[in-house]
Amino acid sequence: MNHIVTVQDAVTAFADFMEPTGAELDAIERELPVIRAELELLDAQVAVIDRTANELDERRIRRARRRVLAAHRDQLNGTTVQTGGAA
Repeated sequence: MNHIVTVQDAVTAFADFMEPTGAELDAIERELPVIRAELELLDAQVAVIDRTANELDERRIRRARRRVLAAHRDQLNGTTVQTGGAA
């Protein structure tokens, strides 16, 4: 009979040396405006996934697409501006 044994190293594979570095955290923080804008676009698209979009929905989606493009542009230009959340 073979016994199933939990390997502690496999279960707790994230040791102290596997934490994100400061540079990685800074990169994530620089990408946050893009992530927020993409989440806002996704929220707008999900809202109309099972129905026909009305005029207000279409405006919301267009506005969200413009924010995504602007966030990408600002990130590439190095001029990120922190805005509100993605709600």
